[in-house]
This record gives sequence, C-alpha cells and structure tokens, in this order.
Amino acid sequence: MSRGQDIEALSPVAMTSIVTTDLIGVTRGRSFPSDELEHYRLGGCGWVPANSALTPQDLIAEDNPWGAYGDLRLIPDLDSRVSVGAGPDPFAPPLEFIHADIRETDGQPWAACPRTLLRNELEAYQALGIQVIAAFEHEFNLDTGGEQAEHLAFSLQAQRQGASFGGWLLAALRAAGVEPEMFLPEYGKHQYEVTCRPTQGLAAADRAVNVREITREIARQLGQRVSFAPKTAENAVCNGVHLHLSLQDLEGTPLLYDPQAVSGDDLSRLGQHWAAGVLKHLPALCAFTAPTPISYARLQPHHWSASYACLGLRNREASLRICPTVTIGGKPEAPQYNLEFRALDATASPHLAMAVVLMAGRLGIEQQLALNAVTDKVPDELSAEQRRASGIVPLPGNLPQALDCLRENRELRQLLPQALLDTYFAVKQKEVSLTEHLNAAQLCEHYGHLY
Repeated sequence: MSRGQDIEALSPVAMTSIVTTDLIGVTRGRSFPSDELEHYRLGGCGWVPANSALTPQDLIAEDNPWGAYGDLRLIPDLDSRVSVGAGPDPFAPPLEFIHADIRETDGQPWAACPRTLLRNELEAYQALGIQVIAAFEHEFNLDTGGEQAEHLAFSLQAQRQGASFGGWLLAALRAAGVEPEMFLPEYGKHQYEVTCRPTQGLAAADRAVNVREITREIARQLGQRVSFAPKTAENAVCNGVHLHLSLQDLEGTPLLYDPQAVSGDDLSRLGQHWAAGVLKHLPALCAFTAPTPISYARLQPHHWSASYACLGLRNREASLRICPTVTIGGKPEAPQYNLEFRALDATASPHLAMAVVLMAGRLGIEQQLALNAVTDKVPDELSAEQRRASGIVPLPGNLPQALDCLRENRELRQLLPQALLDTYFAVKQKEVSLTEHLNAAQLCEHYGHLY
C-alpha cells in the first residue's frame, strides 16, 4: 500500500451477550460478534461451574462442590432475546443479550442452573393442569450525581425530577418487549418504582432481569447511578421487589378467584392450599428471597414489607397479600385476582426466588394444606397469644437464621438439587463471614454499591 492511499476506518463490531443470572442475582455471561449468532445458536459458549460460587463481594466461596474442575455451556434461548438500540448516549453501543440455560457439555441440564430449576417447576405445575402468570415490581434509588433537590413523596415534582430518566427507561423497556406499565416516584427520597405487565412462566423471571439490567444501562448512559439494594443508607426507606402471581388452567381460566369462597376473601380452595404452602415454608424461603445480610433491615415491623408469615387482604404488612381488584367500568374480577409475595428484594435471583415460592405453593396444593395465619391487622400489633392462635410465625431476623430454617426444612430441600444447595450454602456462609464486621451504616453502603 502506498503512503498516499487511504486506510479504511474501523467501526465497532456489534456484540451480543449470552447471559445467565446466577444464584446471587448477578447477570453474567460472554459476548460475541452479533453477526455470528448462528455459530452459537446450538452449542452456546463455554462456562465454568465455579462461577456459580461467586459471592456478591466477587470472591469464589472455597467450600463449593466444583473447585477448579468442570466445564459447562451457556445455551441461548432465542425466544428471550433482548435488543435495545440507541439511547440517551448516541455513542453507546446497542444493548443486546440472550438469556441462557446452563447445560453440561453433552447437552444435559446442569443441576445448579436457576433458570432450569424454574423451568422444571413450571412443568410440574403443568402436570397438575396449572399455568403460572407472574410479574415483578422493582423499587430503586436514583442518584443523578451532584446536589439533588429534596422532593415530596409520590409528588409530581418528584416525577418531573426523574422524568428524563423515566422516559428513556420506558422507551428502552418497550424496545425490549418488557411491556412497562408505570414509572413512579415512591415514598423514599430519590426512590422510584417501575412495573411491567404480567406474563407467563419463565418469561416473567427473564423480565425481572431485563428490568434491572436495562435500568442500569439507562443510568450509565445518563451518567447517573441506580441501586436496587434493600437499603442504601441507615435511615433510608427500603427497596423491595413484589412478586405477583396468579394461577390459570391450561385453557387460561383463572383459578385463584372464587366469589363463593367460605373464607379467604374470595380466594379459591386451590388458592388457599397454595397460600398455606407458601406460608408454611416462608421462614425457609427467606434464605432465597431475602438472601443478604442487608435484606433483614427491610423485613421489620412497620416497614410496609414483611416480618411475619401471614396472609392479608390489601395489607402491606403481610408477607402474602391479596391484591385489590377493580370493578370500575364493569371489569371482571377473576382475571385481575392475584397474590403478592412481599418478602423479596433485588439481591435475590428472580429465577431461583420464583422457583422456590412455586415449590412451596405446590406442596400446599398436593398436601391440601388448610389455610391459617390470615389477618386483617398489622401482625406486630397482635398479641403473642393472638399470633400463636392464628399460626402466625415471625420471619427470620437475619441471614444465618434463614439459612438454619432452610437446613431444617427437609420437605423444601428435597425438591432442590443437592449441587445447587451445596453451592448456595457455601456462597451465603462466605458472604456472612465477609460482612459480619460491618455496622448498620456500613452494611447499607456496601450493598448499595453492589446492587
């Protein structure tokens, strides 16, 4: 080439990522040139078992089943592909990723894959003639950088302060097929919530991941920062995740609503069994749904979250809530009727959390458990005798207690692959040891940065 000839300018290669959201709710993966998708469609890309033993502090828990051995594949599920084009930063590359199932190198499912666990549980429901419809609601704190003006809770002023972020976020969520419903200011300072429409089965947990990652992406492009941590400062209002669940038969007929129900505020007999199973196993479920030390700063009385295992009608202090239905305009109630699981936050894996809640509910259905622990009052304001008579038990007060509840719950553990359990216990024990020296303020700051 002569000195005078032009050299063709390079342009960045568009990349697609194959991702898995692991046991601690962190989305990880590998990227490749987007025009080579066909090459990875069937065989996926390589992965390492020990990746599942990473703590939120980015250290591999030593006491895990894998060590330095083994190889896996991330197999992309093309139906879950997310594509978000140009956003507020015109120079930022498009965001494109595909959710994957983790498989052995011969194609067999890998025992510790959260997405496979949820898929298998949904198949167990289908065998009972039931399909699951779900949606996750997320609360988060938005840091715009620099001096932030104070605003009033739920106010239009607060909405306008976050309007640029919210507008870009809703556009990106729409582009990703997430079907956003609302972006709204919440009770806490600089706290917002984003909701999306319910969808069927596995896609609901995928959507939860999409909401988190797209929210972070829009914040990055705007030079802002978000945190989904349960509590970002010692005196801050808590961030929760609310999992809304409804059950239908395989033809789409709602199964939770029964206006002739003798008790349970129109909750059908099937729904009562399901709720009874969730409440029975809730202390152990907390090990997965409130899975970090900071989670228990939120699960306190009078925090509008959950501190006792109970069912309540429109009661935001109940861990399981019967949500309101709207009859304005002649809307039918049955399709709206759903239960909200409130003892959940964004330090949890959406796939793992949804799977274990469904497992507990299925046990309730299969065993036809009677529904107790129902109250229309704030459970902390009941006497100890009233709670005992109603079967209302306190939730664990910290992560070690929750892990002990899981160890003692043989029924629930029998439904979980041993390799997943062993890895999870190793990760959480390591996490406890890494954070036990932190005081309340330090713990909030620590997880506020991690999540």
